[in-house]
Amino acid sequence: MAMPSIPQFDLLPAHEQLRPEIEGAIRAALASGHYVGGPAVASFEAAWAAYCGAAQAVGVGNGTDALEIGLAALGIGAGDEVILPAMSYAATAEAVVNVGARPVFADVLEADATLDPAAAAAAITPNTAAIIAVHLYGQPADLASLDRLASAQGLALIEDAAQAHGAALAERPVGGIGRFAAFSFYPSKNLGAIGDAGAIVSSDPALIERARALRNHGQSAPNQHTLVGRNSRLDTLQAAVLSVKLAQLDRWNAARVALATAYDRALAGLPGLRLPTGRPGSRHVYHQYALRVAADGAFGDRDALAACLDRAGIETRVHYPAALHQLPAFAEPARPTDAPVAEAWAREELSLPMYPELPPAQLTRVTETLRELARAGGVVRA
Repeated sequence: MAMPSIPQFDLLPAHEQLRPEIEGAIRAALASGHYVGGPAVASFEAAWAAYCGAAQAVGVGNGTDALEIGLAALGIGAGDEVILPAMSYAATAEAVVNVGARPVFADVLEADATLDPAAAAAAITPNTAAIIAVHLYGQPADLASLDRLASAQGLALIEDAAQAHGAALAERPVGGIGRFAAFSFYPSKNLGAIGDAGAIVSSDPALIERARALRNHGQSAPNQHTLVGRNSRLDTLQAAVLSVKLAQLDRWNAARVALATAYDRALAGLPGLRLPTGRPGSRHVYHQYALRVAADGAFGDRDALAACLDRAGIETRVHYPAALHQLPAFAEPARPTDAPVAEAWAREELSLPMYPELPPAQLTRVTETLRELARAGGVVRA
C-alpha cells in the first residue's frame, strides 16, 4: 500500500482545533452589523501593535498594500531609491515600484539570505531614501547593523515582516524596530487569516495618521479627502478570526521551533545539505525550514532532490527560484546588480514540510528518506 503523501504545509489542522472559537467569532462579527472596520478591527489593531511592541497598527487589505501604503506614508516616491535584498518575494520590490521609487537590490548573507549590511552600505547613493530589511523564512534580519547604517545616513529603516510573526532580536519583537513594519496575514503565514489581510505597525504617529487615510481613499475624516488614497481596509471577519488565532501564535511558533530542532538533529552531517541557522540573540520562528542543496553534493542539484522527494510522496517548495534582479518585471526599474549569494540561494533553496501540527512520524519519514538517499549515494533520477 502506498504511503500517504506529506504536504509541505496544511492549514486544516489548526482551523479544526479552533473551529468553535473561529465560528463563534464569525457569528459575533456578523451579528455586529460592522463588516468593514468597526470594533473588531480596532481591537485586533490594538492587540497586534502591543504584541509587536509598537504604539499602533493599521489593518489593511494585504501585506503588499501594507508595504506600499507605508512607503507612501513616509513620502517615498519618484526620484527616490530604496535598498532591498535581492532575495525576497516580488511584493517587496513591487511596492517600491508602485510608489514611483526605484528598487536597488543588494546581496544577502550567506548564512540566512537576509540583507547583507555591507552590501546595503555599498548601494547607498544621494538618492537613497530607505532600506527595507526582509525577515526571510522567519529569521530576523541583522537589524542592529542595518539600524546603525540607516541612522548614520539619515535613512528610514523599514521591516518587511511578512514571514516573521513573533520573531525577535534580543527579545525585541520584530515589527517595533524600524520606522514601520509591514505584515501579511495570508493564510499560510505563522499568523494567517482565512483570506487576504495585512497590517502596518509603527510608533510614528504622523506615519500612522497618513496610513489610516491612505487605506481609506485618503480620508482624514468622512468625506474629507486630503490625500489620494485607495481602498485597502481590513474587513471585520478577518480581524475577528485573527484575534482568535493571535492567542495561539506563541504556541504555534514554539511548535515550529521544535520541528526545526528535530530536523536539525536528524539531518546534521548529511553531505550536500546546508541547514538553516539562527542568528545569535535572535528568535527564528521558522515560517519555513529552508535548507540549501549543494549542486556538487551527495544529493545532486536541488531540483533533482525535490523531484525524488516528490516521488516518495513528500511535498517540498522552492519559494524563490530566481533572485529579484533576475526577474523580467524588475529589469527596467532596477540598476545592474551584483548579488552572487542571492543567486546561489535561488539555485539551492528547498523548503521541507513545516507547519505546527506536522505529525512527528511524518517528519521522521522526511528525514529518514533523506538519510536513505545519502546512504545510497544520492538521488535516483526518473
